[in-house]
Amino acid sequence: MGLTLPVYLDNAATTRVDPRVVEAMLPCFTEIYGNPGSRNHSFGWDAEAAVNAARAQAAQLIGAQPKEIIFTSGATEGNNLALKGAAEMYAKKPAGETSRGHIITAQHEHKAVLDPAKRLQKMGFDVTFLEPPADGVITAEAVKGAMREDTILVSIMWANNEIGSINEVPKIGAVCHDRNVIFHTDATQWVGKMPTDVNRDNIDLLTWSGHKIYGPKGVGAMYLRRRKPRVRVVAQIEGGGQERGYRSQTLNVPGVVGFGKACELCSLEMDSERDRLLALRTKLEKSLSASIDHVQVNGHAEKRLPNIMNMSFGFVEGEGLMMAIKDVAVSSGSACTSASLEPSYVLKSLGVGDDLAHSSLRISLGRFTTEAEIDFAIEKITWAVHHLRTLSPLWDMHNEGIDINSINWQSH
Repeated sequence: MGLTLPVYLDNAATTRVDPRVVEAMLPCFTEIYGNPGSRNHSFGWDAEAAVNAARAQAAQLIGAQPKEIIFTSGATEGNNLALKGAAEMYAKKPAGETSRGHIITAQHEHKAVLDPAKRLQKMGFDVTFLEPPADGVITAEAVKGAMREDTILVSIMWANNEIGSINEVPKIGAVCHDRNVIFHTDATQWVGKMPTDVNRDNIDLLTWSGHKIYGPKGVGAMYLRRRKPRVRVVAQIEGGGQERGYRSQTLNVPGVVGFGKACELCSLEMDSERDRLLALRTKLEKSLSASIDHVQVNGHAEKRLPNIMNMSFGFVEGEGLMMAIKDVAVSSGSACTSASLEPSYVLKSLGVGDDLAHSSLRISLGRFTTEAEIDFAIEKITWAVHHLRTLSPLWDMHNEGIDINSINWQSH
């Protein structure tokens, strides 16, 4: 099969919609176009039936019941509903009094968790932002050590979107359940790629997104546990009482149907896909490490998603490197914050120095990634790093045995 340029290796930012998902969605634009809330005619009933089928598909992927699935516009909205909604529901004291309760999260969470957590701080909640170790893995011990008598909510992502490190989510959930603390996980990068069972894994609230699993953008879901314990959240969007009152708005039926189909395909293909992607990622890492000196793979060596690789290339600037490999679409971090020239806050939280954090690439593989594309990426990145280093005075100084960190830079 021939190679089509440019090559897309930024699947952690978003994925191409699977043609089978598009096929499932098409009738919802022209045939099943009723409002699922219209209960008086067949157009509404047909739309409602399509939504219910998608709800069952989404629930099946994570081991939940269909009634425990709340459709949202994506993981950002889901995270806001989970954090703000649970904090408000389980607050110890009313607004305006001393601490309304304690919340635990981590410094290298996605901004869609960090920013709601900071908003909750302004609303009178105490928030602990756990500092991750160098491998990026948040352990159950770390969460347990941060817990207080007034802890009401813990939010720890299942796998990090920049480095792929996997946190001890089932164990963290067990610690939370022992203390009667609500546990939320942002599972955007995890669900659909790795096996998930919300009951086995001790999860109360889980959020994920359609466009990371080969579904459409603008649709996602939140799992809300109904029993042992029954979890409730305060709605953040109010209106017509849709989604059991948790999220009012006329449902995006084509999006929901596409989301459901994407979940079904992940259920069927996840296991074989995981093995294939791990083999490709291993080839990528080993080849780049063998052909380029002074590289570092960020994140945990083993506890990492099979499709995400984050690598730092010493003595090369990340933005320049991306421009030099313009036929390979990768990123220097999260798509949500990549417009900033600041080095990745995720890498900085792991203790990676500014120089290496600035020189890092996130390469993320997906369902449509081929071995030919990986071979092309290896060739292009290897050439680009060596080329940029020939232009770098820092590389020359390093080769002369000068410790770059010992230089006293002065401006005149």
